[in-house]
Amino acid sequence: MDQIHIYEVGPRDGWQNVEELISTEEKKKIIDALADADISHIQICSFVSPKAIPQMRDAKEVAEYCVSRYPDIDLLALAPNLRGVKDAKEAGIRHLSYVVSLSESHNKANINRTREESLQELESIIQTYPELDICVDIATSFGCPFEGRPKEGELTEFAEQVHGLGVKEICLCDTIGVADPLQVRTEIRNVTKACPELELMVHIHDTRGMGLACTLAAAEEGVSKVQSTLGGLGGCPFAPGASGNTATEDLVYMFQRMGYDTGADFGKLLKLSKYQKSVIQGNYSGHHVTIQMDQECGERGGDQTCTVRWI
Repeated sequence: MDQIHIYEVGPRDGWQNVEELISTEEKKKIIDALADADISHIQICSFVSPKAIPQMRDAKEVAEYCVSRYPDIDLLALAPNLRGVKDAKEAGIRHLSYVVSLSESHNKANINRTREESLQELESIIQTYPELDICVDIATSFGCPFEGRPKEGELTEFAEQVHGLGVKEICLCDTIGVADPLQVRTEIRNVTKACPELELMVHIHDTRGMGLACTLAAAEEGVSKVQSTLGGLGGCPFAPGASGNTATEDLVYMFQRMGYDTGADFGKLLKLSKYQKSVIQGNYSGHHVTIQMDQECGERGGDQTCTVRWI
């Protein structure tokens, strides 16, 4: 069987939007359950200012807990700058995500920097911490709320630029959920042809219900690393109408039904999704959208309104 590596990013991408603070112990409990469901890659937090994202106030404690408890799990964290990378390293994290948008407008809105400034910071991070594994998340890879669909060759050219800085892994992010399977296939082929040594990952949002289809298209083009969030939580504050990520339990269900090996326990993920829903109760800040939580049969059902955000 072909293997698909599920990267659960809910503890960062989903939780950071919850208005009511989730207790540190509750966070640990859910991460423990993700580990028990055999999820081997978990993005556990982001190292940002708690003034900007209060939900990440306990990032250091959560990271240190996970590092000590799960030495065999690939633990990731998001770090938007050199200071965040330093804090993550001190907490024991060695695999980091760094975000830069393909769209200049979105990069300025999302990170308050020009794209060139983001690349300069990335170069400083790589030079300062060459021992760390840095995955660059290229936001708005398939479309921007301000600039629309990228021009032909734009994503490939930018991927080459990032790769030229010494980056070995990038994640193509459909930040506002506008990609279609053909576009995903085409862009992956183009990037792979230009940078055959570059490891690719995808992060697909489900705004138009295309999350599963686009992720499958990526897998069929040879991408074995896919990001998702338990319950489909997450979103983008700078993209009106953009809903959450593709749900982890849905991806696992689809891939396993098709004969792929995810290594994850679907039944445990389904129960955990229900539990997380009961804990969070849809208390999200920002614009409201509708997501759907899985029923026991594994099919979509039962609307749940929540707020979404992506950083």
